[in-house]
Amino acid sequence: MLMVGNVGVNRVRADCLDFTDVRTIEQIVYQRPGGFETTVKGYFYQRARDQDLRLARRVIQGERFHPATRSLWIFRPEGDCPAQWYGQWNTGRFKAHCFFSPTEEDCPQI
Repeated sequence: MLMVGNVGVNRVRADCLDFTDVRTIEQIVYQRPGGFETTVKGYFYQRARDQDLRLARRVIQGERFHPATRSLWIFRPEGDCPAQWYGQWNTGRFKAHCFFSPTEEDCPQI
């Protein structure tokens, strides 16, 4: 959850590529295309648990976790992580999810 949070915060901070029009967490969560697919699941709208709120605060306060440190995209493939996804480089995998980050030249804000 912390790494998914990093991706969300990075998208708010970024003013580049697919994220020039989003400035809030709510905007990135519901962004279409490219938002978080859990918004179409019923459990997304349940009250947040205390543990979830604590994790969210850590990420909002600036904690970063590899491989999502500078990532703007997260993808769960059926098999191995591709080296690139829509032209963005893979920065690593955590469990079933692959993380992809822009170059610093493309997105210096994150």
